[in-house]
Amino acid sequence: MAAFATSLLANDVVFSKDVAPILYRNCTGCHRPGEAAPFSLISYEDAAKRGRLIRSVVENRQMPPWKADASTHAFQDERRLTDAQIGVIRNWVEVGMPEGNPEDTPSLPEFPAGWQLGQPDLIVEMPEGFTVPADGPDIYRNFVIPIALPEDKWIRAIELRPSARPIFHHVLYMADASDASRRADAADPLPGWSGTMGAFFVSGGGSLGGWAAGAQPHLLRDGLAMPFRKGSDLVLQCHFHPVGVEMTEKAVVGLYFADSAPERELVSIRLPPLFGRFSGLDIPPGEADYRKSDEFVLPVDVEGVSIAPHAHYIGKTMKMTAIRPDGVVETLLSIGDWDFAWQDQYYFKELVSLPRGTKIRAEVSWDNSSANPRNPSNPPVRVTWGEESKDEMGSIALRVVARNEADRPQLETAVQRHLMRAFMGGNR
Repeated sequence: MAAFATSLLANDVVFSKDVAPILYRNCTGCHRPGEAAPFSLISYEDAAKRGRLIRSVVENRQMPPWKADASTHAFQDERRLTDAQIGVIRNWVEVGMPEGNPEDTPSLPEFPAGWQLGQPDLIVEMPEGFTVPADGPDIYRNFVIPIALPEDKWIRAIELRPSARPIFHHVLYMADASDASRRADAADPLPGWSGTMGAFFVSGGGSLGGWAAGAQPHLLRDGLAMPFRKGSDLVLQCHFHPVGVEMTEKAVVGLYFADSAPERELVSIRLPPLFGRFSGLDIPPGEADYRKSDEFVLPVDVEGVSIAPHAHYIGKTMKMTAIRPDGVVETLLSIGDWDFAWQDQYYFKELVSLPRGTKIRAEVSWDNSSANPRNPSNPPVRVTWGEESKDEMGSIALRVVARNEADRPQLETAVQRHLMRAFMGGNR
């Protein structure tokens, strides 16, 4: 009887009433004309043409591109499909992908034609266009945009408007209060300079977040903002992938400022520090489960704002937990299938309260075996820490605010001491 009922239910699944709402909510933001996805999913014909492909990529959770597994605390704008939604798509394909009544199809979402967060307070542009060839490997390129504001500002959000969206995969934003980025740019004959994380180290690491294809820009909640010191330049670390046609990127960037200095300043706790630079990363060829971990005990009460993982091609898993003083363990982030192509910064839906004495623990694993389809080397080779994409690095950054702003200097001092211990070999 249960199987018969399930069969009847499956036969009732149609595109118009059942499948279209799932696609429009989770897929058409990228799968529409002018966006980075390779095809559109805005009509029944679009979906039916690729129904079996859609079923495959949602069943293995390759799509939508949301890598974070379920954890203790919910994130904003989660794109992970539920098991029930995946079942709807599976059943629709199995019964022949019927359209249903076209009049039941919901209207397409209204996607903003201009700035998604409204008019920015400051609009800047890459000084020169950078041409990405039609074919070849992915390109990681850093660009400096001189700004030199006469006073300190506080950034609540950054919104990117690429000029060649199909080739633009993701960007990391950084602030550089020195002239180091300008000198690196001047030393390279092409616009910008190459490297995957070079901008971070050249600029001194003034991280301002990032954007990836399919992600939406976010305004930090009221009372929070990122510092942008007077005289600073904006640095973009960009990931491009050729799409068969030569295209030139000359991105425009909108900056959204807070009206005043924030009530509390953000502090980043990166484990291991500096993307694992001092963790002794040395992955033998064929090693399928190489791991590094790091721990940090909170010296003050904090509230978690966001979390951002990073590794390269052979990264395998990411996990950050919080072990509270009473022994309760909470999962802050878990990624069981890391993919270098889909990096994101995850914002907690609500601030996560973490008391003094909580142990933050991060663990990153890598798969350097020939069984890893993302391994860029065949046969596998020894991999050590480095900035290029075939090198490796790995860490997870938890951004927090001290519950009491007066405690922030104590927190920052503890983070710096943790970095110095890593530098001296304490995290190996």
